[in-house]
Amino acid sequence: VTENRSDLEDLHLYATPREQRFRRFASLEFEGQLYMTPYDFIQAVTSDEPKYSRKWRSLSKQELNQILMETPPVWKGSSKLFRNLNEKGVISYTEYLFLLCILTKPHAGFRIAFNMFDTDGNEMVDKKEFLVLQEIFRKKNEKRERKGDEEKRAMLRLQLYGYHTSTNSVLKTEGEDVVPRSYWDTLRRSTSQALFSDLAERADDISSSLSDTTLLVHFFGKKGKAELNFEDFYRFMDNLQTEVLEIEFLSYSNGMNTISEEDFAHILLRYTNVENTASYLENMRGTIPEEKGITFEEFRSFFQFLNNLEDFTIAMQMYNFASRSIGQDEFKRAVYVATGVKLSPHLVNTVFKIFDVDRDDQLSYKEFIGIMKDRLNRGFRVRIPI
Repeated sequence: VTENRSDLEDLHLYATPREQRFRRFASLEFEGQLYMTPYDFIQAVTSDEPKYSRKWRSLSKQELNQILMETPPVWKGSSKLFRNLNEKGVISYTEYLFLLCILTKPHAGFRIAFNMFDTDGNEMVDKKEFLVLQEIFRKKNEKRERKGDEEKRAMLRLQLYGYHTSTNSVLKTEGEDVVPRSYWDTLRRSTSQALFSDLAERADDISSSLSDTTLLVHFFGKKGKAELNFEDFYRFMDNLQTEVLEIEFLSYSNGMNTISEEDFAHILLRYTNVENTASYLENMRGTIPEEKGITFEEFRSFFQFLNNLEDFTIAMQMYNFASRSIGQDEFKRAVYVATGVKLSPHLVNTVFKIFDVDRDDQLSYKEFIGIMKDRLNRGFRVRIPI
């Protein structure tokens, strides 16, 4: 079952950039709702465009059940989970947003994320608590829906959320005039409100109206009765971050243990609003004459640091208040103090050579922080942040 190109482009007019990207990379449809495979998700976060022209394939109930039957339990998770599942999995739009949230969160934030879902405070998350996610993201979407053809908007809601008409949110809305700026903020704000909502009374209705997905079966078992503890939740989040980084690294390493400094610069500048990346690359080539290479451990430590960028920004601002630029030693110390991550001298030197455009061996807030915020959120910071 496919949708013709004119209908696809027509519905795109009513979709946000995040929704457009999900629809562009999703390859499966079940009962009118679109789903990504694990392969689709990896493509969506590591590639500019889908590898192949997407036509949504309609799944039968039998095919979906077979996919879910082959889903491994959470204790069998690894940093190759999505690659191993490949096309044998289904990921809903709300789960796509949740996974994007994970990719940009520091390890210290994993406990916060778990506690947000653990609404009864018993140190375990069950399926009903996790399904709060569906209602929170639906609610946010309804607040930002674009005015226009009600039939088209209804079709879009069906594709993304699996329902035909606007539902009454299960969360209280009194005094909520300001829409939080990101999906992470929406989660953090709204899950606490679930304690005071009628979600518990409606949880069974919500669960029965939604199709199971790979993530739900992975977390809560085929019968949906298992519970998720923090250790398993933490391991899943850490594995996902590692897997995406491994895929990006391996796409440049060609089987070697390192990637070049120039490849590292390409990866960093990808998804940013930098218009003239050539000047950054040329600047780096002229200042790093001998290629040493960046190892995966260095690569991973840098992106762990980026996920702590908010705390590091505070340290950088203190240098700004003191009217001081920041050199390599100060940068390395500020990273460690603010985030607990130790960056190698070679990695720090490479970062400086990429972003120190005036070649004064100092790094300014403007030269680094602004660009990295774009990269952290994979190019969506201005339009619709994660």
